[in-house]
Amino acid sequence: MNLVDRFDRKHDYLRISVTDRCNLLCHYCVPNGVHDCTSFQHLLTDDEIVNIVQAGAQLGIKKIRITGGEPLVRKGLPALIGRLKEIHGIEDIALTTNGIFLAKYAQALKNAGLNRINISLDTLNEEKYTKITRNGKLKDVLEGIQAAIDHQLHPIKLNVVLLKDYNVDEIETFLKWTMKENIQIRFIEYMPIGNQQSEWSKQYQSLSIVKNIAETIGIYTEHERKQLAGPARTFSFENAKGSFGLIHPISNEFCAGCNRLRLTADGHLKSCLFWEAEVPVKALAYDHHALIDAYKRALFLKPKSHEMGHTMYEQGTPTVRAMSAIGG
Repeated sequence: MNLVDRFDRKHDYLRISVTDRCNLLCHYCVPNGVHDCTSFQHLLTDDEIVNIVQAGAQLGIKKIRITGGEPLVRKGLPALIGRLKEIHGIEDIALTTNGIFLAKYAQALKNAGLNRINISLDTLNEEKYTKITRNGKLKDVLEGIQAAIDHQLHPIKLNVVLLKDYNVDEIETFLKWTMKENIQIRFIEYMPIGNQQSEWSKQYQSLSIVKNIAETIGIYTEHERKQLAGPARTFSFENAKGSFGLIHPISNEFCAGCNRLRLTADGHLKSCLFWEAEVPVKALAYDHHALIDAYKRALFLKPKSHEMGHTMYEQGTPTVRAMSAIGG
């Protein structure tokens, strides 16, 4: 049984937000500087998440990414990952984290069966890092990256959201880092999620600038796409230990090949990050047949494409949820 939508896109990837809480207050994720968090009794429990994933696996879900908020603020996350790893049909489990607590949990995550890790890191400048996160310390993230390397949570990917007035001047530094370390730097275009249109228009930067700078550094080639690969186009310089990727939802929309669904921390299936349409599943978590129907409903609601960056919308209404609530 497969999850195929109205536009013949096969879905085998589920992103799960295990919490909408975070220890940081990044400007592009929490614009007003205040987390509007879901009460604990309305968050999905471990058992509910496992049941929802089991239904998804029966329908063809193979790949899971654990997101937040910051997933490592959820108690017992390694144990939950271990349970998800045991579900028949699940082949790959990844985690996206800000890295602050990663040094503490890297060993437990590895032991639980985590395959891969993405770490959000938009700058290598301590002052700028504290400014954009409002309260974070860069050294904690760097220690987390080293812990991921030490515990072989490969491939280790660093997510860099490009902001025009913030980190464009660091693109060269990030690119050169891939030449000496076995990591992948993934440059991501800033997306207008959750009523951030005015701020987005001021800070949006096309990823074409990354290639322009890469050409001044050396010769690079594009990698072939692997099975279960995400939307990134991946490249590496000659003789480099690492690589760099480009994820451009705005300038080079990747909707035609989208294979993902999202499960919010409060128990809704979303078929598209941008649109408000979603299907509640928390109340259905112990009814397997109802969950199967909910997945099919979510697929039916999925539009042909998002319309990020447009001034007029033809396919629906954009979500008002902040990125921290959706899970990215």
